[in-house]
Amino acid sequence: MLRIDNEKCNACGLCVKSCPFGAIDVNDEVARANELCTLCGACVNVCPQAALEIERRQVSLEELAQYRGVFIWAECESRDARDTPKKVAYEILTQGRRMADKLGEQLCAVVLGNDRLSEIENLCYHGADRVLSCRHELLGHYSSDGFTSVLSAVIAKEKPSIVLYGATPNGRDLAPRVAARMHLGLTADCTELGIDEQGQLIQTRPAFGGNIMATIISPYTRPQTATVRPNVFAAAESDPTRPVVIEEVPVTLSKANIRTRLIEEIRLESEAEKIDEARILVSAGRGCQDQVNLDTIRKLARKLGGTLAGSRAIVELGWIPHSLQVGQSGTTVGPDLYFAIGISGAVQHVVGMSSSKKIIAINKDPDAPIFKIADLGIVGDALVIIPKLIEEIERIKVQ
Repeated sequence: MLRIDNEKCNACGLCVKSCPFGAIDVNDEVARANELCTLCGACVNVCPQAALEIERRQVSLEELAQYRGVFIWAECESRDARDTPKKVAYEILTQGRRMADKLGEQLCAVVLGNDRLSEIENLCYHGADRVLSCRHELLGHYSSDGFTSVLSAVIAKEKPSIVLYGATPNGRDLAPRVAARMHLGLTADCTELGIDEQGQLIQTRPAFGGNIMATIISPYTRPQTATVRPNVFAAAESDPTRPVVIEEVPVTLSKANIRTRLIEEIRLESEAEKIDEARILVSAGRGCQDQVNLDTIRKLARKLGGTLAGSRAIVELGWIPHSLQVGQSGTTVGPDLYFAIGISGAVQHVVGMSSSKKIIAINKDPDAPIFKIADLGIVGDALVIIPKLIEEIERIKVQ
């Protein structure tokens, strides 16, 4: 809670001006906080009289001990009339397995869906000690209300210490809703996770446009929750010898609980080019000079069996759609091979592709930051180099 020392307060009004939520008023020459206060601390920082103080409730060790285990929400996607776990679920499982082992606790995957759920035993093969299967006809398609209600009920009953989500469109919608309903801390778009000496979840994410990396903990609430960017962690190999434990969880849900319904699903042709799943990406930047030059870069991508992508700069120029953008404000990728053509290597772009296994950079500027992370760097005009590279690929394929 926000404590205000009336004897120190001189009603200067600086706290009122600094509050982004309009949660403080000055009446009768004394500052008072209302129910809009989020304990952000902005008022405390500006008070010249040190009259304001945030008092946070300390959670006892006994209360913390009631929460055990690492949970992940294993998001599923529709493929061939079946709903199977997405790639990001296996990536988070791998990291979750490491943390659960360090804590000496169980790793559990939670899946929500209907009778189309399939291949969920693979979650055990990739590290889960058990899978909680929540099936209901109203969970066939993602809905904010339905998924929030069911997952919140599971968390409340199971009391895990940590809950992780993939930072997908649905994950970014679901995680904050569950956190708000259960009054939990949440860190979004994490690129690194760890466990400290006290067993707390260490959450690291880019901040201030990717210029710094912020390390965050949630010491006052349990479970600790975070969303994790896809393609940041590599998924472990499947181990079919691991035991499969799948528990069916009874679900009570009615149409009255869900305020939205799916009217129609339209799949765009561009969805065939999912850059987050591509093994080879050929990414173009502003250094390609003209949109017409993308034809040559697209040809290289096809010759390599890869997919065209690009930086934010050419997306803003309208050369490619946002769905093909790599970077902090686009998609995080981790292909086996990443070509950076005419891309300088700004932090915002590097955050989205640094987990690529092999990086080849082509740039005229020998001091371009992209060369610092590239496995192979070529200094020169990409418009001269790429046609020669295509010719060499064609020659090799003929042999």
